[in-house]
Amino acid sequence: MKLISFKHLVIGVCMFAAAGLALALKPTEKIADAGPQIDLETLIPRQFGDWKIDTTIVPLIADPELQAKLDKIYNQTLTRTYINSRNERIMLSIAYGGEQSDSMAVHKPEVCYPAQGFQIMKSLTGTFSTGEGDIPVKRLVATQGRRIEPITYWTTVGDTAVISSSVKWKLNQIKYGLTGKIPDGLLFRISSIQADENAAYQVQDDFARALLGVLTPEGKKRIIGVTGQGA
Repeated sequence: MKLISFKHLVIGVCMFAAAGLALALKPTEKIADAGPQIDLETLIPRQFGDWKIDTTIVPLIADPELQAKLDKIYNQTLTRTYINSRNERIMLSIAYGGEQSDSMAVHKPEVCYPAQGFQIMKSLTGTFSTGEGDIPVKRLVATQGRRIEPITYWTTVGDTAVISSSVKWKLNQIKYGLTGKIPDGLLFRISSIQADENAAYQVQDDFARALLGVLTPEGKKRIIGVTGQGA
């Protein structure tokens, strides 16, 4: 019988140890279970500043197949349209998941908008000034026929705002994993129907700052994380 070489024995032992280490480091504690439970319906006010809910325009709704996927991934979603005294409208969509993972990317506008027949014409990385610090955001322009819809969105992993699927996003997942914890995550999206994308982004930023301005410190942390950590 051919004896196993010392080299192959060492490799086998290392592989076994690595497998055991990976199992030992597998995250088991959900951050979402440790703190106060989030309730998007009560967290996000129906009226604030110059904004109130408008029922005449319905934000983009996922088709049944996509919605079924979202229901499996996210604990909560919130979709509303707001209007101000200048008849400017903002469509708001928030998706929260108690377990941040790669599968949560299904709600990214780059995924869900094309699934509804839109084309993503522009995609840029930008910065949103919250009033207390800056967070990274994505700026998109989606079109469907004559409809032009500029979009601003950001995501959080635990208490940090990051660009979804970026290196920083993945590193934050790994960081939590090494502590044995599973981070929660949130995707915050605002959009408006307007041909002038720069003007649209300005209104969207004003809307987001007005919203953040009426939230409690804990509520604000839920939406944008701890400012100054994002990238």
